[in-house]
Amino acid sequence: MTDEADPIPTPIPVPEGSLVLLVGTSGAGKSSFARRHFRPTEVVSSDTCRALVADDENDQSASADAFELLHFLVGKRLAAGRLTVVDATNVQAHARKRLLAIAKEHDAPTTAIVLDVPPGVCAERNRTRPDRELPPQVIPRQHRELRAALAGLPKEGFRRVHVLRGVDEVARAEPVLEPRRADLRALTGPFDLVGDVHGCRAELEELLGRLGYRLVRDAAGRPVDAVPPAGRTAVFVGDLVDRGPDTPGVLRLVMGMVAAGHALCVSGNHEQKLARALDGERVTLSYGLRESMEQLEAEPAEFRAEARAFIGGLADHYLLDGGALVVCHAGLPERYHGRSSGRVRAHALYGESTGETDEYGLPVRHPWAEEYRGRALVVYGHTPLPAASFLHNTVCLDTGCVFGGRLTALRYPERELVEVAAERQWYAPVRPLLSDAPGGREGRPLDLADVAGQRVVETAWQGSVAVRAEGAAAAVEAMGRTAVDLRLLVHLPASVPPVADARRPGFLEHPDEAFAEYRADGVREVLCAEWLPGPRAVVLVARDDAASARRFGPAGPGAVWSRSGRALFGAAAEASLLGRVRAAAERSGLFEELGTDWLLLDAALTGWPPGTPGRAGTDAGSAWRGRNAAVGAAAGAALPSALAALERAAARGTDVAGLLDRQRRRVPQVGAFSAAYERTAGSARPRLAPFQLLAAEGANLATRPQREQLAWVDRLVAADHAASDQGASDHGAPDHGASDGLGGDAGAPLHGIARRWVDTADEASTAAAVAWWEELTGAGGAGVLVRPPVSPLRVAAGKAGPAGEARRGGLVQPALKVRGREYLRLVYGPDYPDRLARLRGREHGLKRSLALREYALGLEGLDRLAGGEPLWRVHQAVSAVLAVAAERVDPRL
Repeated sequence: MTDEADPIPTPIPVPEGSLVLLVGTSGAGKSSFARRHFRPTEVVSSDTCRALVADDENDQSASADAFELLHFLVGKRLAAGRLTVVDATNVQAHARKRLLAIAKEHDAPTTAIVLDVPPGVCAERNRTRPDRELPPQVIPRQHRELRAALAGLPKEGFRRVHVLRGVDEVARAEPVLEPRRADLRALTGPFDLVGDVHGCRAELEELLGRLGYRLVRDAAGRPVDAVPPAGRTAVFVGDLVDRGPDTPGVLRLVMGMVAAGHALCVSGNHEQKLARALDGERVTLSYGLRESMEQLEAEPAEFRAEARAFIGGLADHYLLDGGALVVCHAGLPERYHGRSSGRVRAHALYGESTGETDEYGLPVRHPWAEEYRGRALVVYGHTPLPAASFLHNTVCLDTGCVFGGRLTALRYPERELVEVAAERQWYAPVRPLLSDAPGGREGRPLDLADVAGQRVVETAWQGSVAVRAEGAAAAVEAMGRTAVDLRLLVHLPASVPPVADARRPGFLEHPDEAFAEYRADGVREVLCAEWLPGPRAVVLVARDDAASARRFGPAGPGAVWSRSGRALFGAAAEASLLGRVRAAAERSGLFEELGTDWLLLDAALTGWPPGTPGRAGTDAGSAWRGRNAAVGAAAGAALPSALAALERAAARGTDVAGLLDRQRRRVPQVGAFSAAYERTAGSARPRLAPFQLLAAEGANLATRPQREQLAWVDRLVAADHAASDQGASDHGAPDHGASDGLGGDAGAPLHGIARRWVDTADEASTAAAVAWWEELTGAGGAGVLVRPPVSPLRVAAGKAGPAGEARRGGLVQPALKVRGREYLRLVYGPDYPDRLARLRGREHGLKRSLALREYALGLEGLDRLAGGEPLWRVHQAVSAVLAVAAERVDPRL
């Protein structure tokens, strides 16, 4: 905009981000008006477009192409929310109709500025222009079209029409940019956003008090304002009225807060309907409106008038904090932020319906939040949920206070949820807040569509992770047929890939390669921990049944499951183990320290528990023992006969020396295989060996440093051992024949894991770690896991790998397993040392890629769990881990 020199300017309001059509005949001064009042970039001129496509702005034969370009430019500017001024005659209805359609498509307000200049003046101006020669009939025709259009412009859809009659009015006109009503980006907070109140004044007073607001009361003791702490501002998401016991009291308080500058408020659908009822329109007195009208009838007429003016003046949404925060009643996709149209208002107040109704006769809303990927946090209400939770940078604060639930507020930018319980159920909901179906705690049950078919899961650490349809099908089958209660299945851990093939002679895997890889990734210090080959165990334990029900629904006090989601124990053994873990967590103070009523642990079992499900539902311990025992027995039975036959053949002079030598070498190899099996077969008395805390209420603990994790685990194990020692001292020496349901004696089932820290750049440190690994594996241990001190970590692209190759960059492997030579006999067969050269060509790439994807998905699921997101969102990540793990890869890696 430019300053007008006329001493008595006439202001013309022009909405920011709107489409402005200059309407007038040729020579009316539209281009001069545009140059004088708008920036060059804001003006899209038909003459300029004609010149761009034909090198001549007067070439009327290029008009079709010129207007195609003009419409394209207008659309692009309006899509970006920019003020756009169209400099063309615009006197014909079909020309305006096309431009109005573009504005409607982008939810932009429209303004027509008509330059109604006498045709004689226009003709004289055209005669003095050397670059233009118009036929004499053009201006009279355009003037007739202009006169015919004047009366109908408002009906065409223009929000505002400014008619400037004569040269003087055109000269005095001064367009003034009018901010969008929703645009409060200059207000940066902090804010306290309050969910649907629905006439629950007492609960609102309690919530404001908990937020630190000081209530101000009138002479009758009624709250008429609430003074915020530390310059904070309250923001109400609408639906202040209806259903509850005191709609006038809520309105009186919120109106006072808004008038004092202590609060903002957007309109809800209930405010809109109440306004129509107060205006005397015929509306159905349903969904609590009758109660509001009866309560307002008891108020003075002046108050009803003030309330009507207040709710009628509410905006449909606000942009706050530089556009980083959007507040509305029913939710708003990013394309509508800051826009102004009937469609935007309808979505902000009601949401978008799919056209269907549910079993309760209520409209089914389009799940816009599930598709939202915007930068701004959208805070809304409208659809009551049992608990507020964040979903794709949105959060619904309607937690059904009037239905006996809670009144919830969000502190922003802290992202802290504060709530108070309803005094009672003031109004019976048509649709229950809680569903009995799995996942119903979050307001909607689990849906097969969330986890089925080809899809993409967005993760914070690996970007988009693709899930194949066949993998998703395998995951759905596993979760549906063999998994623990789906309400408890909140995490599946990633697999661990082996270290790169060893360069030392006689070894397939060696710690040197792990140290070299992490050193190349810039990791100076690593943790070496004993690798236990038993089942991986995820343990979810709640402080008590009530805590579990609050967080996970009525699904029991917890569960223990394998890496595929299957239960690892029968009901009695599981309850016994969970009791031990719960008692240890309580005794160690972890529940208190972490501020949680539940814990999620990653662990391993040191032995095979009875009834552990195997690949086809068999006992995994029996399967392990049976498979290896069968190999050893078959080799032990067949080799003596084969050797005897070969020796007889050699005695007869047959040349079988090479074959006989190979078979003789197999004898000690079979013996070594059997010895390795016996050492690693596990015992009938399994113990749980926790090595990581994964999550607690509001926290993803899997990203905490290893030293912190080890301290927690040590406290947990020590507390369990202390409890066992106390029990032994109270009752005498432990009876090692007494069963605790875990297949062993009554001793402590929690078990520590041997470990040591290694400096990857120090030869003495790595040599000592190698010696420890050799001792551990030589005594029957399976191997070690090597981990960085903090994970997740990233490595820069182009960094040299351990073999000097250029790295692609990305996540550093969170763990590598280095198995011992004797354990590898069980994996690759008794004679694997003879096949080392061929085995060193193992393809690790796919296994490593799968492990990283599983790890990223696991972290994403834990982030969603810690963030209080709905269970179906957590399951998207959990099922994706199973789906990725279903991809074909050498199972021996």
